[in-house]
Amino acid sequence: MKKALEGIKIVDLSHVLAAPFCTMILADMGADVVKVEPPIGDDSRMFGPFITEEDGKEKQSGYFISINRNKRSICVDLKKEEGKEILREMIKDADVVVENYRPTTMRKLGFSYDELKKINPGVIYCSICGFGQDALPEYAQRPAYDMIAQAFSGIMSITGPVGGPPVRIGSSVGDIVAGHQGAIGILAALNYKRTTGEGQHVDISMADGLFYILENAIVRYTIDGDVPQPLGSAHPAITPFQGFESKDNSWIIVAAGNDALWEKFCNAIDREDLKDHELYKTNPLRTKNKPSLIPILEVEMKKKTTDEWIKLLDESGVPNSSLNTIDKAVADPNLKYRNMVVEVDQPKVGKITMAGSPFHLSETPGNVRTPAPLLGQHTAAFLESELGYSKEKIEKLFEGGVVFGEK
Repeated sequence: MKKALEGIKIVDLSHVLAAPFCTMILADMGADVVKVEPPIGDDSRMFGPFITEEDGKEKQSGYFISINRNKRSICVDLKKEEGKEILREMIKDADVVVENYRPTTMRKLGFSYDELKKINPGVIYCSICGFGQDALPEYAQRPAYDMIAQAFSGIMSITGPVGGPPVRIGSSVGDIVAGHQGAIGILAALNYKRTTGEGQHVDISMADGLFYILENAIVRYTIDGDVPQPLGSAHPAITPFQGFESKDNSWIIVAAGNDALWEKFCNAIDREDLKDHELYKTNPLRTKNKPSLIPILEVEMKKKTTDEWIKLLDESGVPNSSLNTIDKAVADPNLKYRNMVVEVDQPKVGKITMAGSPFHLSETPGNVRTPAPLLGQHTAAFLESELGYSKEKIEKLFEGGVVFGEK
């Protein structure tokens, strides 16, 4: 299968989620990603759920496996000069370097963007951190996890039930959005390099990324002066656009995103009288009069089960969905048809099911080719085949505690 990013070499100095997700996207699209791990490995190798290996002695992290497929792993102690020399050799031939440490960490190690430019002037260096590399001093060194970014950006303030306590979005969107934006930035920088020969620093902030995707919340405040609040499943500007409890105590999600769909919805629920009602006939009116409209619709939606509503609404052309739990999403036939539920044969563990690549390009689709690597699985082979080290030199590096993994 042809690969969109075939030939692109990426040195992956990432850990946990944001940058590993970024490099996974690029690896799924065919880039050659070599993950450089410290002696203890990526922190996420210690995050559950855990899968016991076939010999029953060791366990592997499902968390790590799910975001590090299609990569190779070498294990190097970058605090030792011989380890730093290995990384310098890798950077000479790299197209991209990705890291997600605090802004001073790579500088202290001697691998800031300015230092890497001396080794490889055309290198693209992507940094992902909480508040940005180029940030005010009081922000630059602040540690950040996903939930910190969710709180800081404002996205957590509009998530959850009306009048309820703060609610974290269920997926680590701060990391994942930053990972996607890092991949986009890298692809843009690669295109710029293709036309100019110049590399550059891609500076991605988790807080920036979540602020960027706040959608209409920002303009709702800057235009109207109203501070947005959490609305449960409801949309602040479109009505009805939310979940309703049905007869069987499950939930049906309805998205009547325009007046034509509102009319179809009214027909489907056998309430034609609401279509041209003076309080509800246009979306601005429905949104303004939501407090009186929603209770009416809640009564109607309790008259049938979710499956019955899905059938009726599908026939009427009204966007809808059941509220799927994860088991139902994993079992969905269309997600399977689109290769979004895939199996990989993980070393020492066996078959693992995970999400596939969402990049369905007609000629060069993203795909899962290899499982996540064991810690240092490719150390010796990489040093020999890619850097030209002799077997004797490699053995000395293992003996000296400079490199670890499979010999």
